[in-house]
Amino acid sequence: MSGTERSESGIEASSESPNGQEAPSLEDRLRRLDEIVVRLEGGDVKLEDGLELFEEGVRHIREAETLLSRAEMRVEELIGESGELKTRPFEEGEG
Repeated sequence: MSGTERSESGIEASSESPNGQEAPSLEDRLRRLDEIVVRLEGGDVKLEDGLELFEEGVRHIREAETLLSRAEMRVEELIGESGELKTRPFEEGEG
């Protein structure tokens, strides 16, 4: 797969990372973050390994934030006015 594709939620996302591999989904990133937290909280990780895990976690958080920001920009609310359905972009702070 290449380019962009629409997920089950209808949000377009890049299916490839810059190195040509399929980019992890938001769910995959959150799952990996949970694994990292468990390992770091376990306390049996060497300092260098802990730093690498921390850096990986920060990368996943940043990418997850980017994915969520893109999704937020695409969220539309259906509004019924005089029998007509219209859409408008979701505005930050609504909800």
